[in-house]
Amino acid sequence: MSAQPAVTVRMFTQRFSATPRGARLARYLAVQQLDVWGLPYGGEVSDSVALIIGELAANAATHGRVPGRDFELRLLKLPGSARPGILRVEVADTRTEALPPAPAGLVVPPPDATSGRGLLVVAALASRWTVLGRDPVGKIVRAEVDLWAVGSRSPAGGASIGCRRGQR
Repeated sequence: MSAQPAVTVRMFTQRFSATPRGARLARYLAVQQLDVWGLPYGGEVSDSVALIIGELAANAATHGRVPGRDFELRLLKLPGSARPGILRVEVADTRTEALPPAPAGLVVPPPDATSGRGLLVVAALASRWTVLGRDPVGKIVRAEVDLWAVGSRSPAGGASIGCRRGQR
Protein backbone atom coordinates (compact mmCIF):
# COMPACT_ATOMS: atom_id res chain seq x y z
CA MET A 1 0.00 0.00 0.00
CA SER A 2 1.53 3.31 -1.06
CA ALA A 3 1.49 6.31 1.24
CA GLN A 4 -0.72 9.19 0.17
CA PRO A 5 0.96 12.61 0.17
CA ALA A 6 -0.28 14.99 2.84
CA VAL A 7 -2.82 17.53 1.61
CA THR A 8 -3.28 20.84 3.36
CA VAL A 9 -6.66 22.56 3.19
CA ARG A 10 -6.56 25.98 4.76
CA MET A 11 -9.78 27.26 6.30
CA PHE A 12 -10.92 30.50 7.92
CA THR A 13 -14.42 30.75 9.41
CA GLN A 14 -15.90 33.67 11.30
CA ARG A 15 -19.36 34.99 12.18
CA PHE A 16 -20.17 38.67 11.80
CA SER A 17 -23.09 40.89 12.74
CA ALA A 18 -25.50 41.32 9.84
CA THR A 19 -24.74 45.03 9.54
CA PRO A 20 -22.72 47.19 7.15
CA ARG A 21 -19.95 47.25 9.78
CA GLY A 22 -19.96 43.44 9.91
CA ALA A 23 -19.68 43.28 6.11
CA ARG A 24 -16.68 45.65 6.12
CA LEU A 25 -15.01 43.69 8.92
CA ALA A 26 -15.54 40.43 7.02
CA ARG A 27 -13.79 41.84 3.97
CA TYR A 28 -10.95 43.30 6.05
CA LEU A 29 -10.25 40.11 8.02
CA ALA A 30 -10.49 37.94 4.90
CA VAL A 31 -7.85 40.02 3.12
CA GLN A 32 -5.62 39.74 6.18
CA GLN A 33 -6.07 35.95 6.17
CA LEU A 34 -5.26 35.74 2.46
CA ASP A 35 -2.02 37.59 3.18
CA VAL A 36 -1.14 35.03 5.87
CA TRP A 37 -1.78 32.28 3.31
CA GLY A 38 0.66 33.87 0.86
CA LEU A 39 -1.83 35.79 -1.30
CA PRO A 40 -0.49 39.30 -0.67
CA TYR A 41 -2.57 42.34 0.14
CA GLY A 42 -3.00 44.45 -3.00
CA GLY A 43 -2.37 41.50 -5.31
CA GLU A 44 -4.74 40.40 -8.06
CA VAL A 45 -6.25 37.55 -6.04
CA SER A 46 -6.58 39.59 -2.86
CA ASP A 47 -8.24 42.54 -4.59
CA SER A 48 -10.68 40.40 -6.53
CA VAL A 49 -11.60 38.20 -3.57
CA ALA A 50 -12.08 41.34 -1.46
CA LEU A 51 -14.64 42.55 -4.02
CA ILE A 52 -16.41 39.17 -4.04
CA ILE A 53 -16.56 39.07 -0.25
CA GLY A 54 -17.65 42.70 -0.09
CA GLU A 55 -20.60 42.00 -2.39
CA LEU A 56 -21.65 38.73 -0.75
CA ALA A 57 -21.28 40.10 2.79
CA ALA A 58 -23.20 43.26 1.91
CA ASN A 59 -25.97 41.09 0.43
CA ALA A 60 -26.07 38.97 3.59
CA ALA A 61 -26.27 42.09 5.77
CA THR A 62 -28.89 43.78 3.56
CA HIS A 63 -31.06 41.05 2.04
CA GLY A 64 -30.30 38.05 4.25
CA ARG A 65 -30.59 39.83 7.56
CA VAL A 66 -32.74 38.26 10.25
CA PRO A 67 -32.88 40.28 13.50
CA GLY A 68 -30.61 38.74 16.12
CA ARG A 69 -28.83 36.49 13.61
CA ASP A 70 -25.32 36.80 12.20
CA PHE A 71 -23.87 35.82 8.85
CA GLU A 72 -20.89 33.53 8.45
CA LEU A 73 -17.88 33.88 6.18
CA ARG A 74 -15.82 30.82 5.30
CA LEU A 75 -12.68 30.82 3.18
CA LEU A 76 -11.09 27.60 1.99
CA LYS A 77 -7.84 27.36 0.09
CA LEU A 78 -8.05 23.98 -1.60
CA PRO A 79 -4.87 22.50 -3.03
CA GLY A 80 -4.48 21.57 -6.66
CA SER A 81 -2.53 18.61 -7.98
CA ALA A 82 -0.48 20.17 -10.77
CA ARG A 83 -1.97 23.67 -10.43
CA PRO A 84 -2.11 26.14 -7.52
CA GLY A 85 -5.67 25.17 -6.52
CA ILE A 86 -8.95 26.89 -5.73
CA LEU A 87 -9.97 29.59 -3.28
CA ARG A 88 -13.57 29.06 -2.14
CA VAL A 89 -15.58 31.86 -0.54
CA GLU A 90 -18.83 31.01 1.26
CA VAL A 91 -21.17 33.50 2.87
CA ALA A 92 -24.09 32.01 4.79
CA ASP A 93 -27.11 33.70 6.32
CA THR A 94 -30.30 32.45 7.97
CA ARG A 95 -32.87 33.87 5.57
CA THR A 96 -34.46 31.24 3.33
CA GLU A 97 -37.26 33.14 1.60
CA ALA A 98 -35.01 35.74 -0.07
CA LEU A 99 -32.92 33.61 -2.41
CA PRO A 100 -30.72 35.35 -4.96
CA PRO A 101 -31.14 34.32 -8.58
CA ALA A 102 -29.16 31.37 -9.87
CA PRO A 103 -26.09 32.27 -11.94
CA ALA A 104 -27.97 31.61 -15.19
CA GLY A 105 -30.84 33.85 -14.02
CA LEU A 106 -28.82 37.06 -13.56
CA VAL A 107 -30.24 40.04 -15.41
CA VAL A 108 -28.40 43.30 -16.04
CA PRO A 109 -30.41 46.07 -14.36
CA PRO A 110 -31.44 49.22 -16.25
CA PRO A 111 -28.75 51.94 -16.35
CA ASP A 112 -30.67 54.15 -13.90
CA ALA A 113 -31.17 51.39 -11.30
CA THR A 114 -29.48 52.00 -7.95
CA SER A 115 -28.99 48.31 -7.11
CA GLY A 116 -28.82 44.88 -8.66
CA ARG A 117 -25.20 44.73 -9.83
CA GLY A 118 -23.50 42.96 -6.92
CA LEU A 119 -23.91 39.41 -8.16
CA LEU A 120 -22.85 40.53 -11.64
CA VAL A 121 -19.55 41.61 -10.05
CA VAL A 122 -19.28 38.21 -8.37
CA ALA A 123 -20.03 36.45 -11.68
CA ALA A 124 -17.37 38.51 -13.45
CA LEU A 125 -14.63 37.86 -10.90
CA ALA A 126 -15.32 34.29 -9.79
CA SER A 127 -14.56 31.23 -11.88
CA ARG A 128 -17.96 29.90 -10.81
CA TRP A 129 -20.59 30.57 -8.13
CA THR A 130 -23.82 29.07 -6.88
CA VAL A 131 -26.50 29.28 -4.19
CA LEU A 132 -26.89 26.31 -1.81
CA GLY A 133 -29.37 25.44 0.93
CA ARG A 134 -28.06 25.48 4.48
CA ASP A 135 -29.20 23.06 7.19
CA PRO A 136 -31.18 23.62 9.31
CA VAL A 137 -32.11 27.05 7.93
CA GLY A 138 -30.74 29.60 5.51
CA LYS A 139 -28.61 29.69 2.41
CA ILE A 140 -24.97 29.74 1.36
CA VAL A 141 -23.67 31.72 -1.58
CA ARG A 142 -20.45 30.08 -2.75
CA ALA A 143 -17.94 31.58 -5.18
CA GLU A 144 -14.76 29.85 -6.31
CA VAL A 145 -11.65 31.35 -7.83
CA ASP A 146 -9.28 29.12 -9.78
CA LEU A 147 -5.88 30.33 -8.62
CA TRP A 148 -4.25 28.95 -11.75
CA ALA A 149 -6.41 31.23 -13.90
CA VAL A 150 -4.87 34.42 -12.52
CA GLY A 151 -4.11 36.73 -15.43
CA SER A 152 -6.21 34.88 -18.02
CA ARG A 153 -9.84 34.22 -18.89
CA SER A 154 -11.48 31.61 -16.71
CA PRO A 155 -12.77 28.44 -18.37
CA ALA A 156 -16.24 29.15 -16.93
CA GLY A 157 -16.61 32.19 -19.17
CA GLY A 158 -16.43 34.88 -16.50
CA ALA A 159 -13.64 37.36 -16.27
CA SER A 160 -10.57 35.90 -14.69
CA ILE A 161 -9.26 36.97 -11.37
CA GLY A 162 -6.60 38.92 -13.24
CA CYS A 163 -9.19 41.29 -14.73
CA ARG A 164 -8.74 44.70 -13.14
CA ARG A 165 -11.62 47.05 -12.54
CA GLY A 166 -12.69 48.75 -15.74
CA GLN A 167 -10.95 46.20 -18.00
CA ARG A 168 -12.39 43.13 -19.69
